[in-house]
Amino acid sequence: MKTIAVVNQKGGCGKTTTAVNLSAALAEQHKNVLLIDLDPQAHATIGLGYDPDVLERTVYDALARPQIDLADVLQQTKMDQLMLAPASIILASADIELSQMPQKELVLGNRLTSVRDDFDVCVVDCSPSFGVLTISALVASTDVIVPVQAHYYSMEGLRRVMETIRLIRDRFHPYSAENVNILLTLVEDRTTLSKQIQIQLREFFGSKVFNTVIHTNVRLCEAPSAGESVLLYAPRSRGALEYRALAAEMLDDAEDIKPARGKPLRRGIQKDLSVLFRDLPRPKEEIPEYEAASWKEREEEPLQTNRIPI
Repeated sequence: MKTIAVVNQKGGCGKTTTAVNLSAALAEQHKNVLLIDLDPQAHATIGLGYDPDVLERTVYDALARPQIDLADVLQQTKMDQLMLAPASIILASADIELSQMPQKELVLGNRLTSVRDDFDVCVVDCSPSFGVLTISALVASTDVIVPVQAHYYSMEGLRRVMETIRLIRDRFHPYSAENVNILLTLVEDRTTLSKQIQIQLREFFGSKVFNTVIHTNVRLCEAPSAGESVLLYAPRSRGALEYRALAAEMLDDAEDIKPARGKPLRRGIQKDLSVLFRDLPRPKEEIPEYEAASWKEREEEPLQTNRIPI
């Protein structure tokens, strides 16, 4: 089973977006895929339509309780060949609990042995920190994808990932994280900075940088609100097409990837955001005329913002 860790210490670089949509693209190519959400923020879990707060079991149980198998926590997604090992905020305590265990860095790899014959590919969405969980994912991985936004701060995150992988190979196994590849994300072809970073990364890392790049695309931002990958939410979008191309590149499939057809186009956020804040006290400054109007009705109204003269 190919195990792909998607990791970068820098947040906001498209890590979870890549983990979710690459998993979906591989499943679409008839691979049996397991996506493991190893981030306490549980964004991959939310992005595939599950509420972390109501799940009876999560990946935390499989890691911290030896009597629970990884297969016991898996959830079926909207794609037949894609399964999810969900996360919740309780996973944040796993770093502390696992730090007391012997060979703690091997815990994920040991758990994966029980499902190795059931899946072709395992994708691990790591947290933006190098705690026990992320180190365990790197030790267990055969491949690493480092999503890198075309910004300077992301270069610092990339350097730290490379240093950590070198230490892991020295300490554990020379073939841990054997194949490390860089994925350029949130690319904007119009900016000089984006072009310069692409050129310099390709000059230095060569074939380690994927030919496929992921451009800034609003459909990638909208899809999590529908609890779907972009391949289901907007199959004809540029984001869906590029993640299909990434999957094909990983599978060494030279065929041209064509956009899927036949699904009606959806636009905008697909969830009422007030649901996320229903347990919080409301601000004192309330707008009375908004009380009766639904969010769908209000979205047609002009947006009131501060106007700054240029």
